[in-house]
Amino acid sequence: MSVDSSILLENARLLDPASGRDETGYVLVREGRIAAVAAGSPAGVELPAELPRMDAGGCWLTPGLIDIHVHLREPGDEHKETVASGTAAAAAGGLTAVACMPNTRPVNDCAAVTCQIMAAAATASARVYPVGSISAGLKGEVLAPFGEMRRAGVRAVSDDGRPVVNSQLMRRALEYAGDHDLLVISHAEEESLSRDGVMNEGEIATRLGLRGIPAVAEEIMIYRDLALAEYTGRPVHIAHVSTAGAVELLRRAKERGVRVTAETAPHYFTLTEEAVGLYDTRAKMNPPLRTAADVAAIRRGLADGTLDAIATDHAPHSSLEKDQEFDLAANGIIGLESALPLALALVREGVLSPRRLVELLTTNPAAILGVPGGRLVVGEPADLTIVDPEHRFTFQAPDLHSRSHNSPFLDLEMQGRAVLTMMNGAVTWRLPK
Repeated sequence: MSVDSSILLENARLLDPASGRDETGYVLVREGRIAAVAAGSPAGVELPAELPRMDAGGCWLTPGLIDIHVHLREPGDEHKETVASGTAAAAAGGLTAVACMPNTRPVNDCAAVTCQIMAAAATASARVYPVGSISAGLKGEVLAPFGEMRRAGVRAVSDDGRPVVNSQLMRRALEYAGDHDLLVISHAEEESLSRDGVMNEGEIATRLGLRGIPAVAEEIMIYRDLALAEYTGRPVHIAHVSTAGAVELLRRAKERGVRVTAETAPHYFTLTEEAVGLYDTRAKMNPPLRTAADVAAIRRGLADGTLDAIATDHAPHSSLEKDQEFDLAANGIIGLESALPLALALVREGVLSPRRLVELLTTNPAAILGVPGGRLVVGEPADLTIVDPEHRFTFQAPDLHSRSHNSPFLDLEMQGRAVLTMMNGAVTWRLPK
């Protein structure tokens, strides 16, 4: 990580949804903070002669991207990922902050584990916001100590990877989380419907002889959590939305004033169940890839505000977990280094405006998690991303910073990527020339 205590970033397309800014201009960084943001050229502005300058060449300059759903695997599964490798991948993907899920080994269900993660994050390439578990040990029986974890640094709670089956426990989680200024993130899955399923239920699963997971398994649990949020008056965040029915449930709930936010992941607006092909475990995940109609609904939800954020659900696995029979292979794909180019495709296709895309990747995630960032504002930490939406490259395993390479997008030609990532005025990623 190189440190630029002061730098002028000029000739950039400034995209800041929080202020409505979309114009060519410059950002001045001094001592790790934003010292000036303005349209036009800095000509006529008195600047030190020795001040480093970077011509952005018309590239986008945005608040640092924020991912509110990643798995860093540390502690316990460092062969898959570590805080260091995961945040290096995040920086290369244009991200300046990530929220890491609690299904580590041991589970992040107490201050001791939270402090271990925070210590590892002290020298990381991105800000790390730990998410604690809702229930002790992810067992769904009793609540984890929310207050203790909050004081140690946890910003949200979730049993991600497992649903909270007990509705009374979920109700109490919503109530007590609010008392500790914590967000509840729901992994929406009705296990009696999804149990032993390995891909989307439908014709393709039948033809491949694989047990399916129906869309209703996700939708039933979203319905329950929306009802609990409405009853308690507390906010809930729905993770990794994948179905058209889920999008419609969220749309109607928002119309009623339910305090709900929701995310989806790039694979759910890019791929369909057909990506499974002939048992390609790189396309195995939970929720599973769905139908073309679901993909279209996810895209509409991102465009009309029903879905609030794009998150990767970055789930690294080594070949030990993925190179198995489809039924036995682990769920999940990596996403930190592919999310931005996949999301930029939505802009090129006219699904999203550039400003809306930046909102989904910066402003909204910061607001949902209640953390700094997501704005180009004088005095704020200089967490910035410069994006070249035209840059073409091949997404290849040897170029990745993650320890794992489980992605169905490998060897795909992509367009658009981060060329510079900066956290606190320090350059955490610069695209090699």
